[in-house]
Amino acid sequence: MILLHIAVFIAGLLLVIATLVSVIRSIVLPRGAPEALSRAVFVFVRSMFLLRMRWMRSFDEKDRLMALFAPVAVLLLLPVWLVLVLLGYAGMFWAVGVSSSLTAIRESGSSLLTLGFVPVEGMIQAALAFSEAAIGLILVALLIAYLPSMYAAFARRETAVSLLEVRAGSPPTAVEMIERYYRIHGLDRLREQWVTWEMWFTDIEESHTSLAALSFFRSPLAGRSWITAAGAVLDAAALTGAAVDVPATPEAALCIRAGYLSLRNIADLFGIRYHPAPHFPDQPISIRRAEFDAVYDRLAAAGVPLKPDREQAWLDFAGWRVNYDAVLLGLCGLLLPPYAPWSSDRAPALGKLPLFASRSKG
Repeated sequence: MILLHIAVFIAGLLLVIATLVSVIRSIVLPRGAPEALSRAVFVFVRSMFLLRMRWMRSFDEKDRLMALFAPVAVLLLLPVWLVLVLLGYAGMFWAVGVSSSLTAIRESGSSLLTLGFVPVEGMIQAALAFSEAAIGLILVALLIAYLPSMYAAFARRETAVSLLEVRAGSPPTAVEMIERYYRIHGLDRLREQWVTWEMWFTDIEESHTSLAALSFFRSPLAGRSWITAAGAVLDAAALTGAAVDVPATPEAALCIRAGYLSLRNIADLFGIRYHPAPHFPDQPISIRRAEFDAVYDRLAAAGVPLKPDREQAWLDFAGWRVNYDAVLLGLCGLLLPPYAPWSSDRAPALGKLPLFASRSKG
């Protein structure tokens, strides 16, 4: 009997420790870290939302539903953590002499929620009650502090996404962005955008890997998405460098590099596979040559100065696009964004990507 009590106490202690590790890895650790418990919560909630979405026909209905997914999953983490701590301490209370398992659960709940309606007896039970109460308060305080940080990062992200609609249309496209700059600002002003979006990519890499749930928070308007905006900017930078006849600047190349590194690091959290050092044509891209030629002809018709060697322009564009093609489409397949050319319009089928996983390349 003594061995049983010892085993139950150790099991309860390990459950509490595992829960606290989950909390630390999910909302305290300032880096992306795959975590099994949070992953299980998100996978379960996502499966329920996808099951409901099967009965919806229009994208607006699906978007309104999926807009609730990330907030519901984040808020569900707290009661899951609290319940696991409650069960772990209930086992420890029972192991140190509480009369029954039901009484142990009541004593654990009273301590965790600092209700105090169940008296504790002895120093060991008092120590357990005090430590459990402290953990309960810490969990609530951490979630309260977590949400403002998440929404501050969300606001920074969405400001740039909203501004892009003015410059690249809705849905945003690379060709629309280049045409508008040519007509309104002049192509030389694109350099400012590459600098701005390089900083944006750096910011979302930090925020969306340390706060992984943030990737699933949808834009306030159904027609906008951070991932399709990222794709439009990367394609615009690649097209400008490859096909537009303007003086070469390092800002466009740096923006593309910041972009694909950022998307790759975010994709790593979700197990999205990609080649770590792709080269075209060894690794093909999702853009067909005919699609590139159509964009080239449209830019020429709009009067945008273009490089005369179309074949070399295609090779240069594909050489840039291959760096972010797989991760861009993979994230679009996972996040279910609205339609956008060259990104969500060719994303992989829904449900074929894991929600959270360890680093995966190939």
